[in-house]
Amino acid sequence: MKALTWHGKRDVRVDEVPDPRIEEPTDAIVRITSTAICGSDLHLYEVLGPYLKPGDILGHEPMGVVEEVGSGVTRLKPGDRVVVPFNIACGHCWMCERQLFAQCETTQVTAEGKGASLFGYTSLYGSVPGGQAEYLRVPQAQFGPIVIPQTGADERYLYLSDILPTAWQAVKYADTPPGGTLAVFGLGPVGQFCARIGRHLGAGRVIGLDLVPERLEMARRHGIETLDVSQLDDVPGALVDLVDGRGPDAVIDAVGMESHGSTSGKLAQHAAGLLPDKLAEKMIDKVGVDRLTVLKAALKAVRRGGTVSISGVYGGEVDPMPLMEMFDRGIQLRMGQCHVRRWTDEILPLLSGDDDPLGVEDLRTHRVPLVDAPKAYEMFQKKEDGCVKVVLAP
Repeated sequence: MKALTWHGKRDVRVDEVPDPRIEEPTDAIVRITSTAICGSDLHLYEVLGPYLKPGDILGHEPMGVVEEVGSGVTRLKPGDRVVVPFNIACGHCWMCERQLFAQCETTQVTAEGKGASLFGYTSLYGSVPGGQAEYLRVPQAQFGPIVIPQTGADERYLYLSDILPTAWQAVKYADTPPGGTLAVFGLGPVGQFCARIGRHLGAGRVIGLDLVPERLEMARRHGIETLDVSQLDDVPGALVDLVDGRGPDAVIDAVGMESHGSTSGKLAQHAAGLLPDKLAEKMIDKVGVDRLTVLKAALKAVRRGGTVSISGVYGGEVDPMPLMEMFDRGIQLRMGQCHVRRWTDEILPLLSGDDDPLGVEDLRTHRVPLVDAPKAYEMFQKKEDGCVKVVLAP
């Protein structure tokens, strides 16, 4: 089969690789019909290379049709149309019973001190072959895949794999009071959905911040107030002034470790990338730093007693944080990998009707064949051609 594989920094290729097969009774094989490039895939493209090896199959936002199931899978059958969550969870361990599916104890990567295994996301999360491919082996298929209607465009449901529940969790964690104000830093795919979900769940005012014109325009189409951060000298100050001189009730950081404006963090990430993999792994694990411009802006902008919710991926170990200010201002902080299956039952009814309250059909800007994935990665990273979201067609 064809699959998108990693070969080095900014070097991904479509290769011929062996077809996946059933290896455990709880496996399923899914023929992929659509699979997306996620913003967190760009971290693999740029800074997390030490945890990858040439030939690793990327991708964690797939959907398709079940081709085969193992003997331990009774809830699926060949022909079922499914979306595959990016985290792999068993559904019955201590963590899963508490709906902490991203911490599943059955698939935890304990050797690396990490949570549940993820599709297509480095040795830190199990080196599980990903879904930017023609076929995907799905472990723990007795629980994970989400069965969806046989009709309707793929892009009605595809985002259930990651970015839609990730945004839903971020908004839930932000806990904006009814009628209150939510600010969203970063209007990439997750940020777009955070803003729309915030309005859907009762925020009186949602403000989105970015510097890419196409992203700002997309948010405005959905009734979101926008701020172009490239035009502001003091982003947190502007938000505080805009919201009663007090600041938003809640702020979501939908950017993460590679934010603009963090020169020292960028240099540290680049330096780690120049080292041999084993040394780079030790450096990242012990003294890794992130680019914290957005997170620090979020912490300074939120009102006293407010909440900052982090959905953007971070990987640093020695990040400096303004703890005195956070403590004095009583800021609550919530974060973590999304517990996808915790939220999908709430979201699915919003996708199955004739209307589109979350605007899922207005997110994808590019749909390209899988063979063109390397060009699509470059375009997405460079934010060229108005690219907001790329869907690949195997």
